[in-house]
Amino acid sequence: MNAFVFALVAALGNLVGGWAVVRKERRSLDVINLFLAFGAGFMLAVAVLEVMPEAVAQRSDAPLFILGGYLAVHLAQHVLAPHFHFGEETHKVSPGQGWAALLGLLLHTFFDGVAIASGFEVNAHLGFLLFLAVFLHKLPEGVAMASVMIAGGQGRSRALSAVAALGVATILGVLLTTAIAPLAAHGLALSAGVTIYVAASNLVPEFQTRKDWRMPVLFFVGAAAFFATRALVEAAGLH
Repeated sequence: MNAFVFALVAALGNLVGGWAVVRKERRSLDVINLFLAFGAGFMLAVAVLEVMPEAVAQRSDAPLFILGGYLAVHLAQHVLAPHFHFGEETHKVSPGQGWAALLGLLLHTFFDGVAIASGFEVNAHLGFLLFLAVFLHKLPEGVAMASVMIAGGQGRSRALSAVAALGVATILGVLLTTAIAPLAAHGLALSAGVTIYVAASNLVPEFQTRKDWRMPVLFFVGAAAFFATRALVEAAGLH
């Protein structure tokens, strides 16, 4: 399977989320919001049960890079870009906060591509599961990026351009993983840390603040969906 094609599909998820914001598709945004909880459960299961064990099996220093991936995303999203959260931004922010959010997310989305490429380097089974984990948070990620740009006073075209930049970063992550030696060696472990951060530190706190009984239910459904998906992937003969 071609990791580039899957990265392209994942990048389109960013654009769909951003398009829903600029077109004010309220019904679509409500559906995308449900991906916050479902995606968190699925991503966490993939990272803990598939990516981490494989990374540790490959390299004894993997735990160090798992931690490094986690810390790097926190630095990018909550230190360098302090005003960032997944989901739609409904309050006015400064223009600088929108651009800071973009810079913070570019690192994260680059490692989305690294995750997909690293997974397919191991086998199609892991690559496909990582692709699904990435895709599930791409929609709310696109919503977050486009809405924070608009809340910062930017127009629709700039909001969509920012969302498109996230997709390009994901594709670059795939293309550069095998070309850059440290990424080829440690990409899987770094991706595990990034995925755990997005699931546990971005998505879970976001849906916990919402008074919607569907959110906690979908979180557990997302984790359970991992087991069903893995069984289907194995039955399809992806190795």
